[in-house]
Amino acid sequence: MGDGPPENRPAAQTEYGEAWVYESIVGALPGVHLTDGQAIAIQLGLFEVGVVAFAWVYDLWNAVLPGTVAVAVAAVGSVVMLRMGRTTRRLDLPDAYGRLLFGSSIEVVLGVLAFVALVTHLFVFEPRRAATPLVESMFGPEPPIIVVYLMLLVLWDLCYRIGTSWWTAVVAAWRSRTYAFDEETARALRRVDAWNVLFGLSQIAVLPFVADRPVLLTAVGGHVVAVSVVSTAAAASLRVR
Repeated sequence: MGDGPPENRPAAQTEYGEAWVYESIVGALPGVHLTDGQAIAIQLGLFEVGVVAFAWVYDLWNAVLPGTVAVAVAAVGSVVMLRMGRTTRRLDLPDAYGRLLFGSSIEVVLGVLAFVALVTHLFVFEPRRAATPLVESMFGPEPPIIVVYLMLLVLWDLCYRIGTSWWTAVVAAWRSRTYAFDEETARALRRVDAWNVLFGLSQIAVLPFVADRPVLLTAVGGHVVAVSVVSTAAAASLRVR
């Protein structure tokens, strides 16, 4: 997989078909060879510059804090994905596990489903049910199109990482029920599961901004609890041969 520690290794060295879509996209940029840290810094910087710039242009300073938190949580998701991916590929694991985790692209399907549900909630459900929909409360009754575009881009980033987190937890549960590992491999897999729990817990930062939105509060809170429970159970039930 290349020289040096995982966090300093160029993403382009990732073998396609053995990586999540996010990793493959970063590694496939023509003529660009970024370390994991550089890729995440660019992602974080571009999104945050957009958040602050649009707040200044359109006087939407009340949206800066929730926007910044969303960008930060997405960045945490990127760190977790890259570390989980690098750690997993270094291990001698059953081929079926790797194919399920990386090769199925189920994380994309789950991300799309989460994103479509969120967009439906924001633009159909809330306008019909809430006195002041969330989008209107953040950006006013006539939100600028470019601001909504950036918001949806950041939300897609989050939803994709949430889908990856869910799929990782499900595959981890299956892995722990199906296989037994040597002690060293089991320790490494427990670290992978712990990274997934960490990403789930990082999403607690979003909860204060949806505290008055019962459906979103339940969805995000339920996701955090479910992923944490499943990943922790998968780590605890790993069988050592």
